[in-house]
Amino acid sequence: MTDLSRFAITRKWPAAHPERLQLYSLPTPNGVKVSIMLEETGLPYEPHRVAFDQNDQLSPEFLSLNPNNKIPAILDPQGPGGKPLALFESGAILWYLAEKTGRFVPADGVGRYEALQWLMWQMGGVGPMFGQVGFFHKFAGKDFEDKRPRDRYAAEAKRLLGVLDQRLAGRAWILGDDYSVADIAVFPWVRNLVGFYGAGELVGFEQFGQVARVLQAFVERPAVQRGLTIPA
Repeated sequence: MTDLSRFAITRKWPAAHPERLQLYSLPTPNGVKVSIMLEETGLPYEPHRVAFDQNDQLSPEFLSLNPNNKIPAILDPQGPGGKPLALFESGAILWYLAEKTGRFVPADGVGRYEALQWLMWQMGGVGPMFGQVGFFHKFAGKDFEDKRPRDRYAAEAKRLLGVLDQRLAGRAWILGDDYSVADIAVFPWVRNLVGFYGAGELVGFEQFGQVARVLQAFVERPAVQRGLTIPA
């Protein structure tokens, strides 16, 4: 049987199936990127809920896996060379899973770098900017009298949606005909922006018909519907 006992995180979240990839996460946009990818690939995995309301992310066990105290993180008992791999940062995890399975990333070099650039675009732009819109529109920032911070991030979110809308014109998915790791990275954040954050009107989402079209196709995928609720 696979032994993961040398990893401190397994003391707080024991592995019932240590031979499976271990996922430590929450169903947030960054978290579900990885659960959706796992559901899409069919890799056996065991999810563990990192409860922010109990400060699990600040526990010594979680910090031993991710010193940046953010979800998601994984522990793959069958990493490169057959050795366990601990990994954090959702973009890095997505790329690792794509390479591990050979799925949702183009086989040719040009296509792979194209996928990587859109993955980095999400990590550096969409995630941080949409998250700031959420803070200033839905959470504590909505009570600030000065609306300039909110409007700044809303304008940037709108710009990013315009970039995405233009990219999707004439394409089924971000890379073209094939669904990829880029879509898995981007569309949980789009869904959250107009859904949970309720910022569709603020960013003029009705202007971005191509984005709305592909978002609908994304959420209709069975693996996406499963991944959006994991960990329960």
